[in-house]
Amino acid sequence: MHLWQVITPLGESLILMPAVGVLAAWLLPRDRGSTLVWRWLLAVGAAAAITACSKIAFMGWGVGSAQWNFTGISGHTMFATAVYPLLLRTIVSTAPARYHPWSIVAGFVLAALIGISRVRIGAHSWSEVIAGYGLGGLASLLVLALAYVPPARPPRWLLAGVALWLGVMMVGAPPSPAHGWITQVALTLSGRQAPYTRSDLFRPPPQTRMPALRPFMHSPPPVSAIGAMQPPPS
Repeated sequence: MHLWQVITPLGESLILMPAVGVLAAWLLPRDRGSTLVWRWLLAVGAAAAITACSKIAFMGWGVGSAQWNFTGISGHTMFATAVYPLLLRTIVSTAPARYHPWSIVAGFVLAALIGISRVRIGAHSWSEVIAGYGLGGLASLLVLALAYVPPARPPRWLLAGVALWLGVMMVGAPPSPAHGWITQVALTLSGRQAPYTRSDLFRPPPQTRMPALRPFMHSPPPVSAIGAMQPPPS
């Protein structure tokens, strides 16, 4: 298995969100006013909704860009960028303050690697990955700017369990049904029988064919018309 194929599952929503849910449930009672957890979940949910809408718009109605090779926001990249910076920042919350910015940087670097893997395995274009990176990064940075990260480092057993979950899923994750769900929603809303695909994006529009012109054959004028054209006798 190629390295990029090992890295790319780390952005899968059905793998990442259970780990986030466990950490959020542990952090919720320790969060002052519960602002961090709820804002984090709200930001990730809003980014996920925007990502899903972009995919539905293309698969159902063909809304995309051939110039930018864009068929929808990369969900793996978006989830990775929205989750890992905050996740790593929470893990080092009890460490000295000088490590806090570096944990956020490490989260963005990991998310960038996941985004690159989506391009390398042919799942997305660069424009789709950049869009996902920007959207997820905006979500995580807004939460970091508006919410207080409490100094509550998760216990080692919890971190070990999350790491084991992610490690196992990197190599043994089943095919995700998320794409199939979004496709079905797009077909139901648009009424199409089949979704638009990337090949449809680059297919030239059908040209209107002009009807072939029949050659105009001059037929001889009728006899009556010939007689009318002759000059009268003098």
